[in-house]
Amino acid sequence: MLKASLVALVFLALFGSVSLAAAQQIHLPPAIAQGPGIGDVPVKSGNETQKEQARAANLQRQVEIKRDTEKMYQLTAELKEYLEKADQGIMSTDALKKAEQIEKLAHGVKSKMKQSF
Repeated sequence: MLKASLVALVFLALFGSVSLAAAQQIHLPPAIAQGPGIGDVPVKSGNETQKEQARAANLQRQVEIKRDTEKMYQLTAELKEYLEKADQGIMSTDALKKAEQIEKLAHGVKSKMKQSF
């Protein structure tokens, strides 16, 4: 008799846990579960996302290199003009500042070009 009640108790425990698990499932209506366009969403792997980010970063670097090169060209032309008009041996602080800006831009362009590879 004890065995029969123990078997019945185990059976009820197993059956009760299965029915409890089934009761906890959430069922969504078909309109919500599979909304319009749900299957059309492109899923990208991490590798593809990294490639896109690398391409975007490379394009941004190219824009910055072009901008900095244009600025260097402008500063170099201004410095050349100044040196052609200035007396020999006399340098103004403005000319030195332009030369320093050109140097900084050149280092930046070189660094950005190395990052591209």
